[in-house]
Amino acid sequence: MSLEQPNSPLHGIKLVDILEYLHKEYGWQEMGEIINVNCFKNNPTMKSSLKFLRRTPWARTKVENLYLDTIKS
Repeated sequence: MSLEQPNSPLHGIKLVDILEYLHKEYGWQEMGEIINVNCFKNNPTMKSSLKFLRRTPWARTKVENLYLDTIKS
């Protein structure tokens, strides 16, 4: 059984790329307003946000959904 999901719109896109895109699009402050997580509100950095999102599946899902919604529009 393969773990790859070729039909997924996120297939092949790294979390760091998603976060960089959203940061350029919204900035930390607006991202913190859209997704209420401290890694975007209190002294945000790319490194700390990636660490948090990799350990917190529900927050990662919200970030991925925001990315998908953003690229659709």
